[in-house]
Amino acid sequence: MSYVAVKGGEQAILNTHKLLSETRRGSAEFPELTLDQIREQFSLAVARVMSEGSVFDPDLAALALKQAQGDALEAIFLVRAYRTTLPRLAVSKPVDTARMDVQRRISATFKDVPGGQILGPTYDYTHRLLDFTLAAEGETRAAAQTAEEPVPADMPRVIDFLDGEGVIEAETDNGQTEVFDLTRQPMKFPAGRDQRLQNLARGDEGFLLGLAYSTIRGYGYSHPYVGELRVGDITVEIEPEELGFAIEVADITVTECQMVARFKGSSEKAAQFTRGYGLSFGHNERKAMSMGLLDRALRARELGEDVQGPAQDEEFVLPHTDNVDGNGMVSHFKLPHYVDFQADLQFVRQMRTEFEERRSAQGIKEAAE
Repeated sequence: MSYVAVKGGEQAILNTHKLLSETRRGSAEFPELTLDQIREQFSLAVARVMSEGSVFDPDLAALALKQAQGDALEAIFLVRAYRTTLPRLAVSKPVDTARMDVQRRISATFKDVPGGQILGPTYDYTHRLLDFTLAAEGETRAAAQTAEEPVPADMPRVIDFLDGEGVIEAETDNGQTEVFDLTRQPMKFPAGRDQRLQNLARGDEGFLLGLAYSTIRGYGYSHPYVGELRVGDITVEIEPEELGFAIEVADITVTECQMVARFKGSSEKAAQFTRGYGLSFGHNERKAMSMGLLDRALRARELGEDVQGPAQDEEFVLPHTDNVDGNGMVSHFKLPHYVDFQADLQFVRQMRTEFEERRSAQGIKEAAE
C-alpha cells in the first residue's frame, strides 16, 4: 500500500509541474514576456530580487521573476539556490560611493549641497492615480529634459559636512581587519555591525519596512533624518594576488542611504548625531532607508539607550528578516503532517474524555451535597 501511495504521489507531482508550466505561460493569444522586457520594465522588482537574492545580475533576476510568475519571494529563493552553485573567485575591494556616477541624490538635512539636489526618476512626486495612457500600446512619451549642468564625477557625501563640524559620531572600523561573511558563517550573537548590515541587506523588504516603521511610532524612539539618499553606478574592483594591483571587473547600480538620528549623550559622550546606514543593489530606496533606520535602532545597547521595542533587539530582528527561511518554515506546513496530527488528535480526545469525567464527578458530588 505504501508503494502505491508513493507512486501515486510522484505522478501527481509531475502533473503539477506541467500545470505550473501552462499557468506560467498564460494564454497563447498573447506574446510571451521576454527577459529583456522584464529586466527593463520591471527594474524595481529586479532590484529587489538581486538585493535579497545576494547576486547582482539583472538578467538572472529577470529569469527568476519569469519562472516564479512574478512572485518576488519565490524568485529570491531561486536566485539564492543558484548562488550556492557559483564559485567564489575573489573578494572585491571596498567601493567608494563618493565617486558614484549619480542618477539620483537628495538630502533632507540641507537644502543647498555641493552638486545640488538631483531628483532623478522617483515616484515621490506622482499623484498615485492610475495612468490609463499606459494601457495604450505603441504610445510614444515625451523625453525628459536633460540637465543644463553635468553631474560632477566626484560628489562628496552630505554626511561628510557634519563630520567636519564634529557634531556627528566618527565612522570607524574599530580596528576590524576581517569582515564577517553571513553566507558562509552561521549567525552569532552578539552580532557585529558588519553581520547586522549583511543580514539586513538580504532581509525581506516588507518586514524591514514594518520594523523600521515601528521605531518611528514609539517602539524604540527615533526621529531620523535622511542625511543623504543616492542612486547610481559604482565600479567594482578586485586585486588578484598575482597582479598586485586593482582591476575593474564590473559596474553595478546601488542605492545608498545615510540616516541621521539625534543622540542625547551620556556621562562619557557629548550630545551628537549618530548614523544609520543602508546599501542595496539596484534602485531600491525603501529597502536602503529601512536598513538605515534599523541599523541605528540595533545600536541601542551600544549607545547605552533603553531597548523599548522589538526593532532594537537583534536576537528578534536578525533571525526573522530572512524571507527564504521564513517562507520555507511557513510553507512546510503544506507538507503531510498526518502522523503528527493523529497524535495531537488522540491527545485532544483523551483530554476531552478526562474533562468530561471530571465534570461528571463534580456534578455527582454537588448533587449529593
